[in-house]
Amino acid sequence: MGTLPAAPCLLLLLAGAAGLCRARFSFPLRVSPPAAPGNGSASSLQQAPPGEVDGLALASEPGAAVSFLAMVENLQGDSGRGYYLEMLIGTPPQKLNILVDTGSSNFAVAGAPNPDVTSYFNTEESSTYKSQGTDVTVRYTQGSWTGVLGTDIITIPKGINGTYTINIATILESENFFLPGVKWHGILGLAYDALAKPSSSVETFFDSLVSQAKIPNVFSLQMCGAGMPVSGSGTNGGSLVMGGIESSLYKGDIWYTPIKEEWYYQVEILKLEVGGQNLNLDCREYNADKAIVDSGTTLLRLPQKVFNAVVEAIVSTSLIQAFSSGFWTGSQLACWDKTETPWSLFPKLSIYLRDENSSRSFRITILPQLYIQPILGIGQNLECYRFGISSSSSALVIGATVMEGFYVIFDRAQKRVGFAVSPCAEVGGSPVSEIEGPFTTADIASNCVATMTLHEPMLWIISYALMSLCGIILLVLIILLLLPPRCQHRFTDNDVVNDESSLVRHRWK
Repeated sequence: MGTLPAAPCLLLLLAGAAGLCRARFSFPLRVSPPAAPGNGSASSLQQAPPGEVDGLALASEPGAAVSFLAMVENLQGDSGRGYYLEMLIGTPPQKLNILVDTGSSNFAVAGAPNPDVTSYFNTEESSTYKSQGTDVTVRYTQGSWTGVLGTDIITIPKGINGTYTINIATILESENFFLPGVKWHGILGLAYDALAKPSSSVETFFDSLVSQAKIPNVFSLQMCGAGMPVSGSGTNGGSLVMGGIESSLYKGDIWYTPIKEEWYYQVEILKLEVGGQNLNLDCREYNADKAIVDSGTTLLRLPQKVFNAVVEAIVSTSLIQAFSSGFWTGSQLACWDKTETPWSLFPKLSIYLRDENSSRSFRITILPQLYIQPILGIGQNLECYRFGISSSSSALVIGATVMEGFYVIFDRAQKRVGFAVSPCAEVGGSPVSEIEGPFTTADIASNCVATMTLHEPMLWIISYALMSLCGIILLVLIILLLLPPRCQHRFTDNDVVNDESSLVRHRWK
């Protein structure tokens, strides 16, 4: 009897602990035969000038504590395996490459030898390392790791001048987290403390930096892999600017959309267009159950219904007459002769975001050069490509596929995410991304985000509550089973109902 309540409780616990899934950095692909191409042939909002936006510094002097120019091109990597930052950890300093991830909140580094990493942080060789003795586990859609929380000092050679004390998790065990060929040795979670493990009481890396370095609570990110082979040399440039905005990293205006919730960088998507044609879905479909901006996700990920509509629209709009379904699902590549490029065969894709003025919106547009992505070293005479969009069961994720087209500003101080066209988002000298607006939102619901959203921390709270309830039930059952006979009720003749009982006799009296 004691096992009956435990089974449903365990199922509920597993459902809660599963959390919210995210795509990681690579997945298996098979090369398909080359596909034959078909034969078919308002004004923007003005931003304040540099240095006049709510007191936020948009430029800085070289040699100062914060020099934005010193942070230009401080990243390396690609969309297939992520973009990473060089960091020095401990005393004496140990040099490690750290993956930049705006979709998680823990700062963690390899703390033990691993066949897939070339370096790791040896805590015994750092005189400034202090263990907190707290175990921490983080799980992703692909992979997981377990480690121990501690603190140590860090410096960023191409970052903010100075040395800072940061919470750091040393990864002692992992599964499918460090992948073959990756050139990074840890992960820098830049999301909010609501996602930090094992609890939100763990101060995040960027919160510590803001507090200790006295910088504005904003960072900006440029990833320069547009049109470059996925999982290639890993030397594509990029920039993580901590504390402000570097004007040389964007052109045109910056368009801002509000952050809906401070956990992930959750934004509100109003609609999608393929080739200029509206998908005509309910706007809530785009935000089921959230829409986030996440540099740690390789692709543009779409809820299943939205993904199906996008693929259908691309197929009907493109000049490809026949295409294997495996290309759209990510299990196959499409290949062309190296003398040809397929990008002219595919349409543009536009995402509409709500503006800070809720009655207006703006759209960010990516050309096929961003979502039809070349894969390095498949064949001598063929150039093969993957589809840079996938389906998702838990979110719309603006990942590297889209972010490589833009300079993205995470303005935590004013609860907004900004987008501007990136100068490095060019292929063959032509831009592959666009921003336009403003557009009216009169024909769109006033709120496209579900009001009842179970955030990951809430799921953990529910899980712990269910565990406690299951424990109480089991405890009561165990106590009842172990009660000595003298404490148990003994039936008397008057308690037993049979043919000789008083009930029967009185009935027939």
